[in-house]
Amino acid sequence: MTYLNIDPVAFSIGPVNIHWYGTMYILGFLSALMLGKHRAKKHTSLLPPKQFEDLLSLAMIGAVVGGRFGYCLFYDPKIFFLDPLEVFRIWNGGMSFHGGLLGIVAAVIIWRRKKPYSFLFITDFLAPIIPPGLFFGRIGNFINGELWGSITTAPWGVVFPGAGSHPRHPSQLYEASLEGLVLFICLWIYTKKTRPLGHPTGLFFILYGLFRFFIEFIRQPDTHIGFIAFGWLTMGQALTIPLIFIGSWLLFFYKTKKRPT
Repeated sequence: MTYLNIDPVAFSIGPVNIHWYGTMYILGFLSALMLGKHRAKKHTSLLPPKQFEDLLSLAMIGAVVGGRFGYCLFYDPKIFFLDPLEVFRIWNGGMSFHGGLLGIVAAVIIWRRKKPYSFLFITDFLAPIIPPGLFFGRIGNFINGELWGSITTAPWGVVFPGAGSHPRHPSQLYEASLEGLVLFICLWIYTKKTRPLGHPTGLFFILYGLFRFFIEFIRQPDTHIGFIAFGWLTMGQALTIPLIFIGSWLLFFYKTKKRPT
């Protein structure tokens, strides 16, 4: 049994505290930058490196803004009325993948205006470089001692501060492994060959959706929300179901003769 006792502040520079949570996001963006530049240089039919850097800068903003606003909207809307400034305190934790995804979608729509790239062409390029960011984000959740799992008797159970005295599943680490490492490996290998337009995006949606849906069964739902239907359906599962359907449509039903050059 492990008792989580990690200071959420990584280090301080004078009066400024640098939190592990924010550091994990920086690592996620750096990994996306390096992987994206590698893909842009190796696959000349994809985005040129300079254009990718411009896209990633806008996507970073979309991911952070969308992730934070998405969390407040989907999981804790009363924040907008009780303490609106809390929306901007991202170091306190509370980011939504689905909100971040919508933020990235908005960034792609804005960026591609007056550019000769289709929406799916861009999302196919981004799909394999997003999972490392999810990995680092879940590690940040673990360090913050948030989004813990249900009570367990497994020897790797963790006692989280604020979650009672019982050991719980470190569901953040499960998600980091599946949504981060496994998803990255699958997409990176899959995109080594040229694939039909929309298929890398579809595979990303399906795999992420399935991983998230099943891990939610051993992840403790938010106390102020609980289960939203059937005595077992969580908000995370409800938001993930559309991704699985969209991904399935892209992968199995969306047909195209060739990718645009």
